[in-house]
Amino acid sequence: MEALPPVLDHIILGCSDLDGGVQFIAERTGVRAVLGGVHPGHGTRNSLLSVGGRSYLEVLAPDPQQPALTWYRMLPELSEPRLLGWAVQVANLAELAQRLGTARIACKTPTAGSRVRPDGRRLRWTMLALEDNRGGLLPFFLEWSADSTHPSEDAPAGCRLVGFGVESPDPDELAGMYQRLGVEVAVKRGDRPRIFARIAGPGGECDLTS
Repeated sequence: MEALPPVLDHIILGCSDLDGGVQFIAERTGVRAVLGGVHPGHGTRNSLLSVGGRSYLEVLAPDPQQPALTWYRMLPELSEPRLLGWAVQVANLAELAQRLGTARIACKTPTAGSRVRPDGRRLRWTMLALEDNRGGLLPFFLEWSADSTHPSEDAPAGCRLVGFGVESPDPDELAGMYQRLGVEVAVKRGDRPRIFARIAGPGGECDLTS
């Protein structure tokens, strides 16, 4: 496993059923993620687990109380949990968008997002996604609102993200793309493009992959 990107905000573990995804992680690490909330209009809900520093794991699944999925429509088809993507935390999203535009990296329009936690508090953020994220290999970017508690601060503790990296049949090209984005991440040569992570907890270690 490789050193962690210094600005990694969170990784997303997709699953077809939230309870099953939470149990999957708990059995391997000894720590149980807690409900984070729902994403209204997108058809998903999540549970969260702190993985050290200012980073967390998001277990994401369909919300049975919502009529349709607009995010990660493949979630109901997953036979086992797998990594779907990852996020990088930035201090100034508008500045980043300008820099990526200058570098001719196509991005979607920054969008504001929010969700209400089970305790009634609302979290707010602004997100910038690339037009082509290479199937989740490239991150999206988050600027958290100053009035929001970062999920890593009060999600269940006890786990650490001890490794994170990317594999690709063309690692040099992908490493060049990360350099253009200003993101530090380990890239290895592999048979297929994938992201991988290792989470260590009091009950053991859990290897995750896309």
